[in-house]
Amino acid sequence: MKKVLVVDDSALMRSVICDIINSDERFHVEDRAIDGLDALQLLSRKEYDAVVLDVNMPRMNGLELLQALRDKKISARVVMASTDTREGAKTTLDALSLGAIDFVHKPDSHRDCKDGVFNVKLLNILDTVCQSKKPVFEESTYNVEAEKEKAKKLVDIAAKTSKAIKDRQIVCLASSTGGPKALQDVVPFLPANLKAPVVIVQHMPVGFTASLAERLNSISECQVKEAEEGEVLQDGHVYIARGGSHLNVVSNSGQFKIHYSDEPAREGVKPCANYMYESVATGIAERVVCVVLTGMGADGTKGIQHLKTSKKTYVITQNEETCTVYGMPKAAVNAGLSDCQIPLKSVAQEIILNVGVGSVNA
Repeated sequence: MKKVLVVDDSALMRSVICDIINSDERFHVEDRAIDGLDALQLLSRKEYDAVVLDVNMPRMNGLELLQALRDKKISARVVMASTDTREGAKTTLDALSLGAIDFVHKPDSHRDCKDGVFNVKLLNILDTVCQSKKPVFEESTYNVEAEKEKAKKLVDIAAKTSKAIKDRQIVCLASSTGGPKALQDVVPFLPANLKAPVVIVQHMPVGFTASLAERLNSISECQVKEAEEGEVLQDGHVYIARGGSHLNVVSNSGQFKIHYSDEPAREGVKPCANYMYESVATGIAERVVCVVLTGMGADGTKGIQHLKTSKKTYVITQNEETCTVYGMPKAAVNAGLSDCQIPLKSVAQEIILNVGVGSVNA
């Protein structure tokens, strides 16, 4: 039985969340905390399989607790649960950057729990988080600017061999749990003259994907945006699927275009990467570079299997050691689809070497 710490300043919501967790035989609420300071004292001396953490609390809020855990190198698997997560996508992304593994929108009142939707969502996310790796806060020699300089040198190398690449190509990336943080180690290192558009399906609900795109765009050389219906894809641009809809890449007048569809959730998610991969199989792409990053489940595997029957396909999977949850990449590897299994920080380089770049002035 997994031990859980619940942190919330509202006695009512603490009771509601604890009752939901304790109703499932997989979990047990070991302790309850009324704010971040109370939780920090508990986490300093005890270990839990997961922490359900509110954002807005007195004395020490959720973000301040996550920062304190980083500073003290106390590793914990954290699920953010707050009424802020729907409107305050920025707050949620801040929490994920600080080490939270996933998030759930906490209902505004206990009455909103009666339909059972929140209950199922919380328990599913809690199960995923309990199976994930704890964040590691060791001192790192990783230097972002130095890595970007390495990427620029790689672009120069790729430019010399890119003329040989004549195929019409596209990069399709899938990620889930741990993905928002992982994408920060991939997208900012892609050059603006990449010789293909990049389309990303990250499992997130409505409202969060636009904020994720804005954040990535602010730290990237290439343009990053939430994909719009009917949009024509351009090389060197990154398009993130809108939460709550399935993204398809269709071909029209010799161009890649975005088309959203509203089928039910598939693989338990919406957007689902399988739809993205399957849509590319019937279009103008002559070659597809598929990337599968951290995430629970097997989304992407069936789509890539279908894609490989009709297109030149190269599949990059994140290795187990660097995944928050080694689920989606593992499924692709076990299906015999992966052409290379590499650390997260090598993914951007692998994309560049396989896709190539246009001229510097392109």
